[in-house]
Parts: sequence; structure tokens; C-alpha cells
Amino acid sequence: MREQTTKGTRLKETKNSRARTVALPSLVVEELRRHRVCQAEELLRVGVGMTDETYIVAREDGCPLQPNSLTHEFVRILAKAADVPRIRFHDLRHTHATHLLSNGIHPKVAQERLGHSTVGITLDLYSHVLPGMQEDAAAKVDATIRAAIDRN
Repeated sequence: MREQTTKGTRLKETKNSRARTVALPSLVVEELRRHRVCQAEELLRVGVGMTDETYIVAREDGCPLQPNSLTHEFVRILAKAADVPRIRFHDLRHTHATHLLSNGIHPKVAQERLGHSTVGITLDLYSHVLPGMQEDAAAKVDATIRAAIDRN
């Protein structure tokens, strides 16, 4: 992870000092591969060779962007989009977490993707945004009881 300081950027440890690997959807992997090819071509035009250490999101010369630059660009793109709500860049993380849980992804998987140290943190932060969980639980219990009654 990169952190912006008054002197530029520096590598920073994650909160729990653990790296993590997350699976990406195939659509994202395909797009990243296309981007990497374009990036290599652009770097060659300015006389820079791409290496395995070249950042995916980088300046034209391959050097890492300042984190605030990405945030500013995100705000600029949102301003151009008419029907997109104005959110903070970090809200994309919350959106991802909410979609994971609301689509029935196991909370442990969400915890690992988000880098939380415990599943309890993930559930404490995000389970409140899932309306209907109580009703869904009641409906499942009801179905189980009715099935048991019908069998007898």
C-alpha cells in the first residue's frame, strides 16, 4: 500500500501487517491484461521499459501516482457522470463489502477480502446495511418447521 506524505509517497504496511491475495472476476482480469499491454506501449514511447515492479496505476513514466491524484481523478469523473451519486473513493470499499454480504457471500470470505483481522469486525461494520436479514431468517425457520410438520 502507498501512503502520501508531504515529501511524496512511500510504501506503508497494512493495519495488520499482513499481505493478502484476493481472487478477481475474469472480466477484471481481462481488462487488467488489456491495460497492461497499453501501458507497456505507452512506456516504450517515452523510453521506459516495463518490469514486474511497474505499478498498474501509474504516471506516464511508470512511477506510482500520489494517492491523492487517484482520489482527485475519481471526483472529476463523478462530476461528469449525471446519474452517479457523489461518494468518496473509500466508499467503493464499503460498497464492495455490502454487495458481498447482500449476495450471500460467506462473511469469512468478505473478511478475508477486506483484510479485517476478525469476521466479527466485518459483521459489526456491515451487517446493519442488510435489511431483511431478520425476515429472511424467520422465513427459513418457518419453512423448516412447515416441512417437518408436513412430513409427520
